[in-house]
Amino acid sequence: MDIEKAAGVLRAGGLVALPTETVYGLGANAEDPAAVARIFQVKGRPPSHPLIVHIGSAEQLDDWVQDVPQAARLLAEHFWPGPLTLVLRRGPRVLLEATGGLETVAVRVPDHPVALALLSAFGGGVTAPSANRFGSVSPTTADHVRAELGDAVDFVLDGGPCQVGVESTIVDVTGETPSILRPGGVTREDLEAVLGSPVAVPSTSGVRVPGQHPSHYAPRARVVLVEPEMVVAEAELAQELGHRVGVFLPPSFAGTSVKAHAVVAVPASMAAYAHGLYGYLRELDQQGCDLIVASLPVQEGLGLAISNRLRRAAGPRTTV
Repeated sequence: MDIEKAAGVLRAGGLVALPTETVYGLGANAEDPAAVARIFQVKGRPPSHPLIVHIGSAEQLDDWVQDVPQAARLLAEHFWPGPLTLVLRRGPRVLLEATGGLETVAVRVPDHPVALALLSAFGGGVTAPSANRFGSVSPTTADHVRAELGDAVDFVLDGGPCQVGVESTIVDVTGETPSILRPGGVTREDLEAVLGSPVAVPSTSGVRVPGQHPSHYAPRARVVLVEPEMVVAEAELAQELGHRVGVFLPPSFAGTSVKAHAVVAVPASMAAYAHGLYGYLRELDQQGCDLIVASLPVQEGLGLAISNRLRRAAGPRTTV
C-alpha cells in the first residue's frame, strides 16, 4: 500500500511528496537531521528559512512545543485539521535545523485524508515545505511535483488536486496577542470570530516563517501588478512593446477582448481564485508568457492571501 511504503521511506531518511489541502509538501522525518538537511538541498532553500512541522492531531501539540497559550489551544480546537499553522516555542524534540536556528517552531495538522493517514502510519512529525524549488510556484497536483523535482523525491503520494490551493495561514501565538505572519487558507475574519478580538497582520516581523522572502511563489514570467481598471491597457501596451503577455482579467472585465498572448479570466469567488491561482501562473508559463499583468483582489477573506502571493510573485519589481 502506498501509505505504508511512504512511511517506510520517511523512516529510512527519504523524502516523500505528500498532498495536503493547501499545496503538496516535500516531507521528511522531523527528527532526522540528515533528512531535514536534504529538504533544503533539494529545494535550494536557504538554511535560515524555517520549515513547518506537520503532526497528526492537536493532541500531539505538547509533544513538540512548550508554553502553549490558551489562544493557541482555542485556534487548534477550531481549525485543526486545517490550513492554519501556529508559531510556538519549540520543544526539545524539534531540531534547530528545522527552525532555521530559531527557538520557535511552526506546527500544523493538515486536513487531507492521505496526509493524515501517512502521519498516523509514520507515527511522528513530518517537516514539509511546498514541494517545489525555492521561490517558485507551489505545486497543487502530484504532476506539478514530478515535473519540477523529478527523481530528487524518493516517493510521491498522489492525493489528487489540492482543495484550498494556497498555503496555510501562519499565526504567531508567542506574543501577548496573536498576529498573522502569512495570510492563507484560514481568513483573518475567521480567526477574529473565534478569538473575539482583532488580529493584526504586521508588514514585518522579528519571527522568521515560510513565505517571507521578498520574491516567492514566482513563475518564470515576470509579474506586474496594476490597478484593476488599468489591467487591459497595461497588458496591451506591453504586448505592443514586444512582450508575450499573460493577463489575469478581473471579474469586472469578464468577456472583454484583450490583445495579449494569453488571458486567464479570474473567478469572482475568492475561494475559486485561491484554488486556481498557482495553476494559472503555471499555465501562463507553459504558454510561453514572459510577462503577467494582474491586479490585487479586495483585501479581505481569501483575497488577503491571494494578494500576498501575487505581491511575493511580483517581487520588488512591480511596473512594466
